[in-house]
Amino acid sequence: MPTSRQILMFSATFPVTVKDFKERYLRKPYIINLMDELTLKGITQFYVFVEERQKVHCLNTLFSKLQINQSIIFCNSVNRVELLAKKITELGYSCFYIHAKMLQDHRNRVFHDFRNGACRNLVCTGKNDDLFTRGIDIQAVNVVINFDIPKNSETYLHRVGRSGRFGHLGLAVNLITYEDRFNFCRKVATRGRGEMIEGWGSDAIMVLVGNEKLYI
Repeated sequence: MPTSRQILMFSATFPVTVKDFKERYLRKPYIINLMDELTLKGITQFYVFVEERQKVHCLNTLFSKLQINQSIIFCNSVNRVELLAKKITELGYSCFYIHAKMLQDHRNRVFHDFRNGACRNLVCTGKNDDLFTRGIDIQAVNVVINFDIPKNSETYLHRVGRSGRFGHLGLAVNLITYEDRFNFCRKVATRGRGEMIEGWGSDAIMVLVGNEKLYI
């Protein structure tokens, strides 16, 4: 690139791909990093320790107990998105799903209908480059559920940030298996208010929602 050209680069996060681009094309850039100031103000985070087989039952109980305007439920694969959306529908709740392997026209239609309130729950994949992980603001969404735990803190921040938009309060619930918990505590940065919720006995799970204890 010409040495006289001024380049400004903006990124919501700073993954390896952005770092590589910066080191390759920018010469001694001045960096302003706001990530240290990023918080999830207004979003209360809950962590539920469950076994994999308990997740759908836990989700069903959350649906019946929480006051949900609209919710977004994140999974880590296309197959799990479709299977979970089918299961939620079988449980009697309205549910759409969306993922990157769908045709663009289909995804646009699902997003438009969900934003307009045609459905209360949306299941989607939640990787850093996915449509619903970052950059999508839907005012009615007040609950985000990580059915599967993300692999890194940036994805986590973008996922739970889908709730609590436009100055409203939001709620994030994370379903954590034994295999997840060490990786989650080590890699996923928790910012804002949060509660760690341990398993209660071999089959029941205690979940704190406000001042109420729910036994699942």
